[in-house]
Amino acid sequence: MNSVFHVIDKDTWERNPYFEYYYKQIKCRYTITANVDITALREYQQDRGMKFFPLMLYVIMAAVNQNKEFRFSFDGQGNLGYWEEVVPCYTLFHDRSKTFTDIWSDYDADVYTFYHTVTADMQRYKDVSGVIKARPDQPPNFCPVSALPWLNFTSFAQDTYTENNFLFPLIKFGKYVPESIKTIIPVAISVSHAVADGYHTCKLINDMQAIADTIGT
Repeated sequence: MNSVFHVIDKDTWERNPYFEYYYKQIKCRYTITANVDITALREYQQDRGMKFFPLMLYVIMAAVNQNKEFRFSFDGQGNLGYWEEVVPCYTLFHDRSKTFTDIWSDYDADVYTFYHTVTADMQRYKDVSGVIKARPDQPPNFCPVSALPWLNFTSFAQDTYTENNFLFPLIKFGKYVPESIKTIIPVAISVSHAVADGYHTCKLINDMQAIADTIGT
């Protein structure tokens, strides 16, 4: 997938003071965890005999690709900008060794095309282990997503002790559980404050909810 990279003109970018503050003075990431109602998504999945993970991955990636704040990066020349689209980079769990590898797949706005692309890639790379990157040639326009299907968590946080220029969000979702007449899943999003505030992250989660509610319609 060839995605266009839009370079930011910092002289006219309304967010530049915030970027400079949170990227250079206070290097800040924050995490918001929220419950997403996936009742309609589960009905869609079960009615069609589909796998849950690729559908949830679609919900997340469709929302990310609707919000440019979560597609920010630096290009090879160090220019700040955002990608027209990003692709998912996601983890495959190896039950025998209790380890994981990660792979990436092309993104498509059509849920059926995306679903079949992801399931084919999962099948192709499911037995590759002993390395972190199971699929080579990961493109620069990627968004990391992983699942913790063993726990319905209420909060999730992560950090790194090394300096880096990583601006993409880190997205985790947990175990879904029935709650009254609904099915709820926790989603945690770790965000670079330099490119996105609480408003933007709340909008991203609300967009996930809207996509989960209306998938296939």
